[in-house]
Amino acid sequence: MLYSEKDLEKIHDYKTWSDRKKIDELLRIDCDMYANLGIESPKKDRESARVNSRKIYRIIKRIDQDMGTQLLMHMDKKDDNG
Repeated sequence: MLYSEKDLEKIHDYKTWSDRKKIDELLRIDCDMYANLGIESPKKDRESARVNSRKIYRIIKRIDQDMGTQLLMHMDKKDDNG
């Protein structure tokens, strides 16, 4: 299932969810995206998953500054190393 940026913002804005639950759900969405990619997935699909991961990590950073920063730094490091 594809999630729009609006859907991700909704998760961020839930008042009844704890920060931990919001982060868990965002990471579940991130994992689900990559789990649905296969070895033969087009480059376009892999790039789309990467872009969406960055959006998810930015929202996580708004919830938990340290965790979001670490996720984004790891993503940037991985991009630099290929």
